[in-house]
Amino acid sequence: MVFSHKYITMPRLSLYRPEKGNDFRFLDRIINEEFQVGGTDVFLHKYIGPVNPLEGESTPTTPNNSNAIEELGIQDVLFMENRDRKYDPDVYVIRGIYTLQDIDFNLSQFGLFLQNDNIMITFHLRSSFDAIGRKIMAGDVIELPHQKDEYALDNSLVALKRFYVISEVTRPATGYSQTWYPHLIRAKCAPLVDTQEFKEILDQDSGAEDGSTLRDLLSSYQQSIDINNQIIAQAQEDVKKTGYETQHFYVIPEKDATGTVDIADASDVEADASMTNHALDASMILNSPNKDYYVGYLTGDGVPVNGAAYSFGISFPSNAARGQFHLRTDYLPNRLFRYDGNNWIKFEDNVRMINTTKGLTQVADPELARNSQKAGFINNTTTSTIAGEVIQERQSLSKALKPRADI
Repeated sequence: MVFSHKYITMPRLSLYRPEKGNDFRFLDRIINEEFQVGGTDVFLHKYIGPVNPLEGESTPTTPNNSNAIEELGIQDVLFMENRDRKYDPDVYVIRGIYTLQDIDFNLSQFGLFLQNDNIMITFHLRSSFDAIGRKIMAGDVIELPHQKDEYALDNSLVALKRFYVISEVTRPATGYSQTWYPHLIRAKCAPLVDTQEFKEILDQDSGAEDGSTLRDLLSSYQQSIDINNQIIAQAQEDVKKTGYETQHFYVIPEKDATGTVDIADASDVEADASMTNHALDASMILNSPNKDYYVGYLTGDGVPVNGAAYSFGISFPSNAARGQFHLRTDYLPNRLFRYDGNNWIKFEDNVRMINTTKGLTQVADPELARNSQKAGFINNTTTSTIAGEVIQERQSLSKALKPRADI
């Protein structure tokens, strides 16, 4: 009898395959089932692209746009920002898992700061892609329905919703299976705030059936504005003008180089060098000081010292008396002059003004006018007509320098 020995070669065992085979699909189904059993519903508002500033709609997929995908378009290429964003009106429901954590307040610095307000939510990669038609990306807004607050402190009958915006998307290391392929995607989410980017989200109906929006319930913008207005009103009451108040001080004129005191009525005392050691009393009628003795930061108010009468206008009066004051209103700021008998000498500038932004230059009450660059340039609200078109004189740089495609 003859025996034949044959060697049988077994294939090498390897969980990794160049293609995603049955092992990957089996593990992917098991992992997806874990999200269905232990995860929570997440409502996703899909970001569909920036608004074209010239057309008022989502950035088109034209040859002028370097990105064929609208979500990757850039609205303002000068500042590399997407300030106006469009969101899909449909809401997509996907499953996510994250770790609940307490939100702590940091009192170690000036003010009140929140800590641990960012959350990391993990999604199943394939099922989330099938639900929204693309991978989750930064700019998407998610809503956590299980975080609704149904016990508001006010009289609102609508549960307060919790919105987050996705700021970063990564693949977690724990999302890789034995096949070396990823199954999970993790999103870093920050609380949504009332800014221009999320206007479409916050303009949605609140569900209270009273015409209110989500902004009315969730945003603290109006409360912050009201608080700021009250602070400004109190500051205006406490400190009506900038600088220092000097009108309540009485100024006695000094003797000049010859030792003579400037006296308007010398009927009782001879105004000459013999008054060098003479005591000043109430019998003298002193003339106005020949210079401003209160010189400091924002002390000039354009009002003569000691409550002296003064005139004002765009030109100097004729037949002026010595020591007379005149306020030139054609100067910016207004300038107070004193007549020394021969010439009009500058006394001080009216640099004091109110502290609030309500005192612009176009007001009826001169006391409320703010003659400064801040009022006339930074807070410029006037318009100009150019080629028959009325435009605002003050414009942001992004609107003044609009990006244009090369032709």
